[in-house]
Amino acid sequence: QVQLVESGGGLVQAGESLRLSCGASGIIFSIKAWAWYRQAPGKQRELVAAITSDGGTNYADSVKGRFTISRDNAKSTGYLQMTLLKPEDTAVYYCNANLWAVGNLPDKDYWGKGTLVTVSS
Repeated sequence: QVQLVESGGGLVQAGESLRLSCGASGIIFSIKAWAWYRQAPGKQRELVAAITSDGGTNYADSVKGRFTISRDNAKSTGYLQMTLLKPEDTAVYYCNANLWAVGNLPDKDYWGKGTLVTVSS
């Protein structure tokens, strides 16, 4: 059974940095893509950043130039480096992985439970 576990959230001041990690456990054949989403109080979940198997990335306009998504295939881990954090970045951040694991069809989406990032002004 595949599980995604996020870590690295916390309380920081505006202008500071955080790095989120998301580790995938289980018998995994391949991870096609990683993505990070966030959901702020009273708002819908939104895509923050995504990275494909060949390293292609895309970012929400609000985080371009400040956030960097990356992946370590050997560790089955995805990362989100967040710099110059703003109060409006406050949200629960969720990782998503599109992967192929034993007992499942390819290209199945999995989600972590989320990690809270709070940015004070």
